[in-house]
Amino acid sequence: MEIAHLLFDLDSTLYAPDSDMTKGFLERTITLVADFFHISREEAAERRLSNLPHYSTTLEWMRHEGLTDIERYLAYIHPESEADELDADENLRPLLTSIDMPKSILTNSPREHAERVLEKLNVADQFESICDIRDCDFKGKPYESAYRRALEKCGHTIGDTLFLDDQRKYIDGYTALGGNAVLVGEADETSDSNTSHGSDFARGRVFRIPDIYALPTLLQQIIDL
Repeated sequence: MEIAHLLFDLDSTLYAPDSDMTKGFLERTITLVADFFHISREEAAERRLSNLPHYSTTLEWMRHEGLTDIERYLAYIHPESEADELDADENLRPLLTSIDMPKSILTNSPREHAERVLEKLNVADQFESICDIRDCDFKGKPYESAYRRALEKCGHTIGDTLFLDDQRKYIDGYTALGGNAVLVGEADETSDSNTSHGSDFARGRVFRIPDIYALPTLLQQIIDL
């Protein structure tokens, strides 16, 4: 199997899903949902959890519910200080530099968030392009258009790109287009059969690794296939 390009998700893929940044992101999201609907935080968490499988992002769901100020939403969820919640990882840069292959980012977050994270992790120069939620007209993964837009930006194709993400529904969106993908971490294996954002192509293969540090071994195994 030939791979010429790696397309990475950002959050909970390049860093651990139990980080303080993940917790901070969730806390701010729950607060915003509670304020928007004028409900308790507990009810907000439950309502978000039940609706999120049917949308690409919390933002898409809330826009469906009447949210109009997108930029205010993004600024609240991703404050300038958010990088303080993320620990530096001195091992990530050597890992990425050891993989001699073009790399790009596809994230359902805004570009400023991606830039802060990559800068904090000291790996910004390891990625040739960033495709963010604005680039995707706020219709992110798992919509087909999000993957197409990301590949258009970096000049690669579904056929030569391996996509990595920590969420199964985003992996499913890519493999539905015939692409090969890697599920990173201990995400729920259940696919979201109620959401259809892709097209009827032959599905690609899904590989599984416990964390990003298992990627070099997996790549060697894939090359040998």
